[in-house]
Amino acid sequence: MTYLSRVCPSVVSLLNPASPASATSHQLASVTRLGCEWRAAAEAMAPRDPKDGGGAGGGGGGAAEPEADIEAPLLASSGSSFFLDPAGEDGDEEQRRRRRRFLLGSHTQSNTTSQVALVGADVYPIQSLDYELIENDVFKQDWRARGRGHILRYVALKWVLCYLVGALAAAAGFVANLGVENVAGAKFVVTSNLMLDRKHGSAFAVFLASNFALTMLAAVLTVFVAPAAAGSGIPEVKAYLNGVDAPNIFSLKTLIVKVVGCIAAVSSSLHVGKAGPLVHTGACIASILGQGGSRKYHMTCKWLRYFKNDRDRRDLVTCGSAAGIAAAFRAPVGGVLFALETVSSWWRSALLWRAFFTTAMVAVVLRALIDFCKSGKCGLFGKGGLIMFDVTADYVTYHLVDLPSVITLGVFGGILGSLYNFFLDKVLRLYNLINEKGKTYKLLLAATVTVCTSCCLFGLPWIASCKPCPTDTEEACPSIGRSGNFKKFQCGMNEYNDLASLFFNTNDDTIRNLYSAGNDDEFHISSILVFFAASYFLGIFSYGLALPSGLFVPVILTGAAYGRLVAMLIGSQSTLDHGLFAVLGSAALLGGSMRMTVSVCVVILELTNNLLMLPLVMLVLLISKVVADAFNANVYDLLVRLKGFPHLEGYAEPYMRQLSVSDVVTGPLQTFSGIEKVGQIVHVLKTTGHNGFPVVDEPPFSDSPTLYGLILRDHLLVLLRKKDFIGSCTASTLNASKHFTHDEFAKRGSGKQDRIENIELSAEELEMFVDLHPFTNTSPYTVLETMSLAKALILFREVGLRHLLVLPKSSKGAPVVGILTRHDFMPEHILGLHPFLFKTRWKKVRLGKLNVTNIL
Repeated sequence: MTYLSRVCPSVVSLLNPASPASATSHQLASVTRLGCEWRAAAEAMAPRDPKDGGGAGGGGGGAAEPEADIEAPLLASSGSSFFLDPAGEDGDEEQRRRRRRFLLGSHTQSNTTSQVALVGADVYPIQSLDYELIENDVFKQDWRARGRGHILRYVALKWVLCYLVGALAAAAGFVANLGVENVAGAKFVVTSNLMLDRKHGSAFAVFLASNFALTMLAAVLTVFVAPAAAGSGIPEVKAYLNGVDAPNIFSLKTLIVKVVGCIAAVSSSLHVGKAGPLVHTGACIASILGQGGSRKYHMTCKWLRYFKNDRDRRDLVTCGSAAGIAAAFRAPVGGVLFALETVSSWWRSALLWRAFFTTAMVAVVLRALIDFCKSGKCGLFGKGGLIMFDVTADYVTYHLVDLPSVITLGVFGGILGSLYNFFLDKVLRLYNLINEKGKTYKLLLAATVTVCTSCCLFGLPWIASCKPCPTDTEEACPSIGRSGNFKKFQCGMNEYNDLASLFFNTNDDTIRNLYSAGNDDEFHISSILVFFAASYFLGIFSYGLALPSGLFVPVILTGAAYGRLVAMLIGSQSTLDHGLFAVLGSAALLGGSMRMTVSVCVVILELTNNLLMLPLVMLVLLISKVVADAFNANVYDLLVRLKGFPHLEGYAEPYMRQLSVSDVVTGPLQTFSGIEKVGQIVHVLKTTGHNGFPVVDEPPFSDSPTLYGLILRDHLLVLLRKKDFIGSCTASTLNASKHFTHDEFAKRGSGKQDRIENIELSAEELEMFVDLHPFTNTSPYTVLETMSLAKALILFREVGLRHLLVLPKSSKGAPVVGILTRHDFMPEHILGLHPFLFKTRWKKVRLGKLNVTNIL
């Protein structure tokens, strides 16, 4: 006590005999810190081990590497191999968890969930996005300085960026379609010419070699240049718009590899589509434009500084995803609805207008590019992917007798769609076991799948018999040297192979052939059955490779074959054309797999340019979705969970209403004083990975411990880099707005963040202090510890928060109990803390599925 009175007399005055209890050295570590002098005494009495942390951010849990964001960890599902061990390579998890703790409250359990997610085909650290306005003194002063001109410029730039996103997304879609049509078309022409000359072996060699080369080009670019470009990219976009960020998902390298790799992958005859990659492409374009250039290459645009925040980038990425669907199918309204129904978690009327404007620009630019291609300047195959599939009957009539066939189509479409998701889930888990072994195995897997696919596509048409060419068709039969419905393959000059007509075409041309009206006798039922089975399983096995690939078009193609098959089996009881059955089959399989209703309905109508089919498409989608929902989740939700993104649903589970927020808040909690020692800040930032820290004013700076606000890690790094420190533990007279600008605290690009290790400070600077008050968000969102977890989840998700401070019910204790972050709302975390809820929860789920199944 003598030493303590010499170092910190203000502490001794609080520990006199009149106090309720005297404090020993052990108790000092758990008492709320009382200003800078208390900190000096605590550090003097308990010197810190450099390997230990200075405490953890509330709700964050276990220790993390500095670049990982513990505020948004990945929650590993049991039995899943998609997640890395958070302990690191040395496996010493206990060593990483040890910290010196300054506890507020009684929550001492650390969260030990993972902090990585599968992005593309590689594992990356992830972090949360923060859509909350940081209302500190610097922010307020910046807004006071903005006049009418700044506001008008900000609004005008929003619309300009939407125009640029739409125009560039349309250009990307045009390039992708044109590339696929020409590359794949040239391959089919060469193969067909060799088949015409009866050089079957050479034809197979050319077909196999070209497919192999194109697949390996896409795989090599993805594996070695931009691993985040693998897959469709829709799960990454969906997670980003939900508030989860990962490195490189929207980088320039990812954008380039996505476009080039998509062209190569789709042209290689793999059963993959370009719609998903185009959604990711549109999101990349929007994110890059919103970043306003690159600080690394000193190419930052000052005019775009308003958009250097998560809120405006979220809106731009939403518009970009809508533009991607519009560019893939020339469906501007469908693109807006796709963004609203599938990928977006936040929506408002102003965003609806901007998204609609963006997709309208896509339609206008594509129309201009199509007119350019009509002049013959886009190559021999430059029309297929850019022309609407307006190939159905001009006048659609349907009667009451057609409803049983349509209902049957919807029911079995829902079953097939749920089975599609089930098999895809199993295959992706198997692929992950292979991909995690290294880059060589990723390439070998892609090579194996493309060789097997090429063998199937070239070998299966041999089992189909030749059919005589119809005499009443306007199209040349057989079609030689061009795309068309009548492929000669091994048949004679006046014959065609109907199965080869389906396999030896681009996806767009095959869909057009199946959707066409008036060709009910063009395909044999056995050929349709073989094509449906092959497309169904090849689409499952082709997705998940380390290359850009989409699910939307393969499901449409498989659904069209399914519709044709149903028409041949029960079509005699209906008056509908087989082409209409194909359209409804696509809608049924889309509804059963992706569970989208409104957006798919509009996309199908815009795709076929036939509004008369609206009632039938609506009926099929509703039935297939209801049936499939009884078995599993939609395909994109499954992919988000498989990849490990902590996605927050828009509803609360029933068991969440049984818990209060205090039941899930874990610790220990790390706080900072209003005037903090530089060395302490550096120590905490180096030993924890938390993004937000409560700032607590304590005596002598306040009458009692008081929560002043919340300060972010990025803002602390800015302060340390600027080195505007003060020499003593006193309130600073520094005018923050004169020494700092709002641009210095602007959000960096997606997945990019500063590191404390890059900041060099001298021993003298570490002993100085920094006033955190001007840079602290004085109005963070807070809830009482007695609030139900369900109610807190709705607030957290709807506002788009990264941190939600939990305050005590009584004012006698610590000013803050903890911090709720994204992972605190994850079922894995909640049920891990309260296992007794697990059995009750899953019993209800199983019972609900059983009842639905019995009813069906």
